[in-house]
Amino acid sequence: MRIFVRPSSPSAAGMPTLALRSPRTASIDALRADRAPLSVQAASVVGFALLTGLLAQFEIQLYLWEVPITLQTVAVYGAGLVLGSRNGLLAMALYLALGLFLPLYAGGAAGAEYLVGASGGYLVGMALAAAVIGALSRRMNTLAGSALSVLGGSAVLFACGVTWLHFAADHASWWQSIESGWLRFVVWDLTKVAFVSAVYSGLRRLTA
Repeated sequence: MRIFVRPSSPSAAGMPTLALRSPRTASIDALRADRAPLSVQAASVVGFALLTGLLAQFEIQLYLWEVPITLQTVAVYGAGLVLGSRNGLLAMALYLALGLFLPLYAGGAAGAEYLVGASGGYLVGMALAAAVIGALSRRMNTLAGSALSVLGGSAVLFACGVTWLHFAADHASWWQSIESGWLRFVVWDLTKVAFVSAVYSGLRRLTA
């Protein structure tokens, strides 16, 4: 009886790989650690909450668009990467709470009425997005890993936003909600994902 052996595939040892985690530590990583002084953690949470409110004031409201274009998700994505899952979530939760009383929502809006409006799902999704980004970036901290982590958070944010928008705006179909609540923002959001990931990666190199 003859036995035929299939030749093994060529070795992939020489092929380039995409690194998602770097063993190098950086000073900025201390902001993510539970062992960081409580005062530092509190200041970081408050700082990112206020930064989110500041960037929310850069608003572009286009005709017939239910959801405005803002810069606040730059702070959301940054909070997840810099502060980690728990404190990133706390920073966004604080932002939402402050916005009930102070003009920190997009375009200087405030109050519960705005929070339950068409943009409410995105606002709630910000806290979840920061938590997801923080959890994912704990294991993926290179430029590529950070970008993937932020993309994961972005997916959560838009899933919350589109679902909420569908019912708040009483859209006739889910496609209408997806088109007006996500597809219109894809290029703008990918630009912010790349920007935040590059800045965070640069900060880790500078503080290594």
